[in-house]
Amino acid sequence: MKKNIYDFKVKNAEGGDYSLSGLKGKVVLIVNVASKCGFTPQYEGLEALYKKYAAKGLAVIGFPCNQFGNQEPGTNKEIQHFCRLNYGVTFPVMGKLEVNGPGADPLYVYLKAAAPGVLGSGAIKWNFTKFLLDREGRVINRYTSATKPEAIAPDIEKALEPAPKPAAR
Repeated sequence: MKKNIYDFKVKNAEGGDYSLSGLKGKVVLIVNVASKCGFTPQYEGLEALYKKYAAKGLAVIGFPCNQFGNQEPGTNKEIQHFCRLNYGVTFPVMGKLEVNGPGADPLYVYLKAAAPGVLGSGAIKWNFTKFLLDREGRVINRYTSATKPEAIAPDIEKALEPAPKPAAR
């Protein structure tokens, strides 16, 4: 059984393997994204968080998903172009995947089990659902699509704080 996100590999936008073990020691914000959604302008807020906190140890990763109203119909290459051109995205946006159902990526199966969501339902309800993970790769919190990225900043700041040093004896 996988204990944290470092045990997973996902596909990058070029179709190659991307090991999440490279994120060890970082606070990570994982978001399922879409280019034609009412929440798509959140890319701007996600990029702002990334720019503000990357040097302190924050990683933001977008996972395009076309399971909600066919709002991510493009190819991986088109999605990359859209994100850079329209929102200046510099954080990694991976290859398209599924977050729900029998084809759900194992990473999302893990995330949903770790933070089930409203009324214990594991399902992702819509695009731009966000998961914040601590420096050990464990889920701290799950946020709905309506939660703006800037509203997560206090939780990110808390997660980025250095661990307290053990008291001297």
